Amino acid sequence: MTKQRTTIKDIAKALSLSTSTVSRALADRWDVNPETRKAVLELAEKLQYQPNPFSLNLKQQQSFSVGVVIPEFVHSFFPEIIMGMQSVLEPKGYQLLISQSNESPEVELKNLKTLEAKMVDGLLVSITKETKDMSYFKHLIDKQIPIVFFNRIGKDLPVSHVIIDDYKWAFLAMEHLIGQGCRRIVHLAGPESLDISKNRFQGYVDALKAYEIPYDDKLVIPCGLLMETGIMGAMKMLEMNELPDGIFAINDPVAIGAMKILKKKGIRIPKDMAVVGFTESKMAMIIEPNLTSVEQPTYEMGKATAELLLEQMSSNNEVSQRIITLEAKLNIRESSRRIAAPP
Repeated sequence: MTKQRTTIKDIAKALSLSTSTVSRALADRWDVNPETRKAVLELAEKLQYQPNPFSLNLKQQQSFSVGVVIPEFVHSFFPEIIMGMQSVLEPKGYQLLISQSNESPEVELKNLKTLEAKMVDGLLVSITKETKDMSYFKHLIDKQIPIVFFNRIGKDLPVSHVIIDDYKWAFLAMEHLIGQGCRRIVHLAGPESLDISKNRFQGYVDALKAYEIPYDDKLVIPCGLLMETGIMGAMKMLEMNELPDGIFAINDPVAIGAMKILKKKGIRIPKDMAVVGFTESKMAMIIEPNLTSVEQPTYEMGKATAELLLEQMSSNNEVSQRIITLEAKLNIRESSRRIAAPP
């Protein structure tokens, strides 16, 4: 059950004061007894009182700013999502305060505290690959600060979020590789801490099962999320006695890193080894051969996330948890097309 927001009336009743006295004490007015002011402020802190920016009596407390916390700026994925957020929030008069955590939970926590101190009206969050402790998010929820997660979501929190069906699209990507004749497919896997990694891995496993291809844990290589880790994953793959004939990568940067090594070693893509990525980065259309990838609707994800937050803020954070699952698309290109399409 969601904790009710502490109000000025609650503080006034507990201290046997009038609401006007409590309001003046919280505003640090000169005409309040210092001892009364101290008692009000101490109780307000104890009860985690936060001014309601949507209350008619506290209009001036609304900051018209929204905090955005993302894990990295290295690739175009998150900037494209932010553009979608801006298209919704800026016309409504909101300023986006954007912070990136560089995949560090410590920096993420620091960013959250900074945005809380700036009294943002709401938060849009995609967690780092290492985030495990959700206690500060629970603290923010208890303070009735509206939060919406996107792409990478916090676990076991009663918070709305916007995602795609990573399992479904991983299954379809694998189904495509199998349809191209691949039977020994490596999965360059993402961080185990992220739901997107778990769901894409499960799609990989279930597609093998559906087509009666034996699962081999030696063909699952942990790779992280960066191009450099894709290079290292490909090097491990090349040490196998029997080379794979296909690769399903956790994302495009990992797939592209692997492709660079394969081409350097003289392995022909897709004839010797077909490759499929995930996320549809701009690099997918630049690298040769062009990379087959699952295209995520980044701009639409940003818009949907911002719209959920607006709905939550305008209803004083009383909207129940909502989950929006957006559609994606498998863009088939030269990196995986081993069998000519029918005329």
